[in-house]
Amino acid sequence: MGGSAGAIGKTLDRVMPPQADPGRPHMLIGLIGRGIQSSRSPKMHELEGARLGLAYRYVLVDFDQLDLPDRALGAILESARAKGFAGLNVTHPFKQSVIGHLDGMTSEAEAIGSVNTIVFGRPGAIGHNTDSWGFAQSFREEMADAPLRRVVQFGAGGAGAAVAYALMDLGVGELWLFDTDSARADALCVAVGRRFPGRMRVEADPAGALRHADGLVNATPVGMIKYPGMPFPESLLSHRHWVAEIIYFPVETELLRRARALGCRILPGTGMAIYQAARAFELFTGKTPDRHAMAAHFAAAEQERIDCI
Repeated sequence: MGGSAGAIGKTLDRVMPPQADPGRPHMLIGLIGRGIQSSRSPKMHELEGARLGLAYRYVLVDFDQLDLPDRALGAILESARAKGFAGLNVTHPFKQSVIGHLDGMTSEAEAIGSVNTIVFGRPGAIGHNTDSWGFAQSFREEMADAPLRRVVQFGAGGAGAAVAYALMDLGVGELWLFDTDSARADALCVAVGRRFPGRMRVEADPAGALRHADGLVNATPVGMIKYPGMPFPESLLSHRHWVAEIIYFPVETELLRRARALGCRILPGTGMAIYQAARAFELFTGKTPDRHAMAAHFAAAEQERIDCI
């Protein structure tokens, strides 16, 4: 399929919701990515919108389902803005490639080099990063006393950039980064090093790194429904590691199942998903959401998925 704005506009019509009640404040938000049909974001956002009295609709713009090439990304943004979207969330694999299609970014998003939230307004399409804050808040809530001397992070993509900054802010002594794309890992290490010098390095041998690590974070897409498995051989995982995941569909990845069986302390990706969604919701609406209510919305979405199996 071509990437012209006209053709993309017709494609986007396929996911547009019915006309909302004109008598209520109306807001239309979307999530762009690939393989996102299991996302809990629509339910979280829509239920919180309803709780606050908004006619709030959240749609999935799944490039896989819509048979869209990556080059259609800019046209999707242009079409979404023309159709009245207030903003978009962005997920794998577009958190970095979307930057070239924006009119501006917040200082935090620019420093991280990754965008997961776009707000449309008079200044244009402005990119934000709520992932980093979301991961940090989740970690502080559930893993506040976890040792942070040495941590291994798998993944240096858009989500990995946000997590690396969060881990530095959390006080990690040494962050060892592993990615199958060594150039991408090197670039992230340089970028993070500008703000946190001397505390991060690229690691080519995950086995050696994990032997000396207190904990590890999976910031790759491996473990998602579309990409099952683990980001490293399971034999490298030890009961002494704490394990953090950023994937939230499925809620329990293969990595978390293995870690739980070994007795590791674990941090599922649900906390990050809820916190980043809460901040994104506030950016979209200007209203402060209730984080606990959004956690309940997430649980409702997960139960709905289970009931449908």
